[in-house]
Amino acid sequence: MNDSSPIVIAGSRPWNRIGLEKLVLTRKVIEVSTRDELKQALEIETSIRFIFFLHWSHIVPLSITDKYECVCFHMTDVPYGRGGSPLQNLIACGQHKTKLTALRMVQELDAGPVYLKRSLSLNGSTAEEIYMRANSLSCEMITQILDEQIEPQEQTGEVVSFARRIPEQSVLPTSDDLDSIYDHIRMLDAEGYPHAFIEIGNLRLEFTQSSRYSDKVTANVKITRNEH
Repeated sequence: MNDSSPIVIAGSRPWNRIGLEKLVLTRKVIEVSTRDELKQALEIETSIRFIFFLHWSHIVPLSITDKYECVCFHMTDVPYGRGGSPLQNLIACGQHKTKLTALRMVQELDAGPVYLKRSLSLNGSTAEEIYMRANSLSCEMITQILDEQIEPQEQTGEVVSFARRIPEQSVLPTSDDLDSIYDHIRMLDAEGYPHAFIEIGNLRLEFTQSSRYSDKVTANVKITRNEH
């Protein structure tokens, strides 16, 4: 690949700039955070081959994935864990580590061929902390894909699919297992999902910034009145 050719980095979350500093020093990077910005970039630049999607909240149309080499980063060891809410589903299953997978985007969700995988820890007091770590790792993987001109390989193994979490699943569990409570709070402590919460009468209590001690879990609590 010609190093002078621009690459597009698409990310719609606040942590998507983590790790980009080194990348932009060595390559021409076009950063976009909305569909309109992506459309405009593709109209202006004619030599783009790669579009890297770090954390994207929109459906990418076939008109883009068929024309460009679109690469996304999925937080599971695919084909295990295809689908929505990978971080939350992994933590809910009691897992402490995973693979961050760079894969070619195709019509079927998370089913494309794999460029490479890197180990990723799921430790951290907030989901945002883990997302930041993953984003930094994604930028390292982008450099490796481009420098080594890696060709993606088809996935092998049994497909295990995850379902995207719904808002009602953010309710704090009634279990007396402190580890489960801590995990539930931290895995929802980021933009994109309702924070862990309970409702008492007309009040809603939301929990963030949790810490785990030997005999307790502490957290910040925001109390608001329900509007319904």
